[in-house]
Amino acid sequence: MAKEQASIITIFGGSGDLARRKLYPALYQLFRRGVLRDHFAVIGTARRPWSDEYYRDIIRESLQDEPNTDDETVSAFAGHFYYQSHDVTDADHYITLKNLSQKLDDQYGAQGNRLFYMAMAPRFFGTIASHIRSENLLSKKGYNRLVIEKPFGRDFKTAQDLNESISAAFNEDQVYRIDHYLGKEMVQGLLALRFTNPLLTPIWNKDYISDIQITLAEKVGVEERAGYYETAGALRDMVQNHIMQLIAYVAMEQPASFTPEEVHASKNKLFSHLPVLTEEEAQKNWIRGQYLASSTQKGYRQEDNVDPKSDTETYVAGRVDLDDPRWVGVPFFIRTGKRLAKKATEIAINFKPLAHNIFDAVGSKDARVNRLTVYVEPEQGYTLTLNGKTIGADYDLRQNPLSFRYSQDVINAAPEAYERLIRDALRGDQTNFTRWPEQEATWQYIDVVRKAWDDGADLAMYNSGSHGPAAADKLLERDGYSWAETFTNEN
Repeated sequence: MAKEQASIITIFGGSGDLARRKLYPALYQLFRRGVLRDHFAVIGTARRPWSDEYYRDIIRESLQDEPNTDDETVSAFAGHFYYQSHDVTDADHYITLKNLSQKLDDQYGAQGNRLFYMAMAPRFFGTIASHIRSENLLSKKGYNRLVIEKPFGRDFKTAQDLNESISAAFNEDQVYRIDHYLGKEMVQGLLALRFTNPLLTPIWNKDYISDIQITLAEKVGVEERAGYYETAGALRDMVQNHIMQLIAYVAMEQPASFTPEEVHASKNKLFSHLPVLTEEEAQKNWIRGQYLASSTQKGYRQEDNVDPKSDTETYVAGRVDLDDPRWVGVPFFIRTGKRLAKKATEIAINFKPLAHNIFDAVGSKDARVNRLTVYVEPEQGYTLTLNGKTIGADYDLRQNPLSFRYSQDVINAAPEAYERLIRDALRGDQTNFTRWPEQEATWQYIDVVRKAWDDGADLAMYNSGSHGPAAADKLLERDGYSWAETFTNEN
């Protein structure tokens, strides 16, 4: 049985879509596994005038599609939930919330621990944090932790303002900025892959690696998120956070130890090697695209709440060149998009070929680069391709894949990303969250790309269900590279 975590968890935005789709199922699985048991309560807040019982019905409804549910366990879980109608701008409401928190702490023996979860629009984050401090919701005998959802700002200036408003109420070691990609099994496994295998660790550098490619492809369109996408776009929604964090895990130096402090020190050092990008470089090395309609699906401009002339990007491809001594000369190619041919998150590490192929003398010129592919989702596992001799009298070469995949049963039984991250927040482990210096560095880099596009850049249209715009292929071909076979390889 897992160690129980005692806490009063307050969810600002308890009636919202995120809470229903992600937070309540994650909390339920923590309850089922014993991480949450007897000494916790959840307070959901929103403007709607719900009763506790109505709120508990919402909780039960949110778990209808969850595995491993039964009526008795679900009812026991839902009994720990309480609702408080709340206006985030009204100081009196925070006093009511404080009194309810203390009452539930006494009732459940939560040891004064407080976890505040911001599951609502970021424009309210600073207001909520300020009132939590001014109306004395912070516990004096347990911990106080604040969990923040993305987007953390929409550019460096707004992110900086938001950080300052939160820092006025919470210390950095109390703030947990969620990037749910850091909760995924194969992302968390990247550091183990890199730093426990002598086959890989000594050659993970510019001397042996040709290029690294990160693909986050989605088959769905923007759908109900169209209104949000019009204000964000793929660059802010996917690149500044998820992809930049993946680059950090792939490229950072080995931490001195696996602790939050050392992991973040390595990430900060890596992000300090993001170059000072110019608009000219951004125009050259970053392309944006937007999906068109098909015979069965809407184009982006036909989605609800989208401007019919919108130039918001649903696809981004780019090249990141780090000035880190380990990686000088190694391009990091990234791509992400909606309405592509398949759903796939993959990382491809392409190794340099040997300078001399001894089999050239016997007419065999088929030696190809070795590639390590990390499958993040929906498949989870690895493939390493090696050259070998074909069976027969001649010395023809072929590539042989060495593959491992987790079974679907194992994947289904494993914790989902939000479950992992909420558990980490309850335990006080910040390893798989982001900190302000990382946000600062990535926003400053991405802002240059955004400005270059705003000052005038082509919008490459692409067909729904395709591999993306041709301009993304040309971005690599220009310098003699090509994308990994994400959309043609079904292995």
